[in-house]
Amino acid sequence: MSAGFLSVLSQAQRYITERVRGGEPVIDATTGNGVDTLFLAKQSGPGGTVFAFDVQAEALERTRARLANAASAGERLAQVELLLAGHEEMSTRVPSEYHGRIAAIMFNLGYLPGADEKLTTQPDTTLIALVSALMLLRGGGVLTIVIYPGHEGGDAEAAAVEQWVSTIPPTIAQCVMYRFPQKTASPYLIAIVKK
Repeated sequence: MSAGFLSVLSQAQRYITERVRGGEPVIDATTGNGVDTLFLAKQSGPGGTVFAFDVQAEALERTRARLANAASAGERLAQVELLLAGHEEMSTRVPSEYHGRIAAIMFNLGYLPGADEKLTTQPDTTLIALVSALMLLRGGGVLTIVIYPGHEGGDAEAAAVEQWVSTIPPTIAQCVMYRFPQKTASPYLIAIVKK
C-alpha cells in the first residue's frame, strides 16, 4: 500500500472517473501533451466525444500522436476533435447541442512542457473559459482545474481562479481544493461539481 496521497493530476482523474459514463461528451480545455485528452477519450469511450482545445499547433500534434499510439495498441477511444483555439472560445466552438450535456471538463493551466515557457494561460481568458465551462456542464458534471502558481504569472492566475471560484453560489455548484500546503509553489487542484 502506498504511503501518501494521490498526486494532484491523479486526484483530478479520480473525480472524473467517478462521474463520467461511457459515451458522454467531455472537454479538454488545455490539451498540452495530450495526457488529459487521452484519459478523457478512454473514459468517454466509443460513442463519446472529446473536444480538445489548444492555441499551439505543436500541442495538437503531440496529442494526435499520443491518441494514434493508444488506438494502435487497441485502446477503445472516443472520437476526439482537436481544435486550434483558445479555451475562451469553448462556448462558440462546442456545438450547441452539447451545451448543458458535457460530463467533464479538464483544465491544466500554465505552459506546454518542452515549449516556450513564456506562452502561458492568462487570467483573463482562463476566467472567460471557466464561466463557459460551468454553463456547458450537465448537472452532476465535474470541472477540474490544475493550477501552477510556481511559474511567472502563475500566482496571479491562481489568485484570479480562486477568487472566481469563491463567488460561485453553493446552489449552482460545490467546490473543493486539493493542495499540499507544505509546498506553496506546487500545482494544486480545484474541482467543481455542478448541481
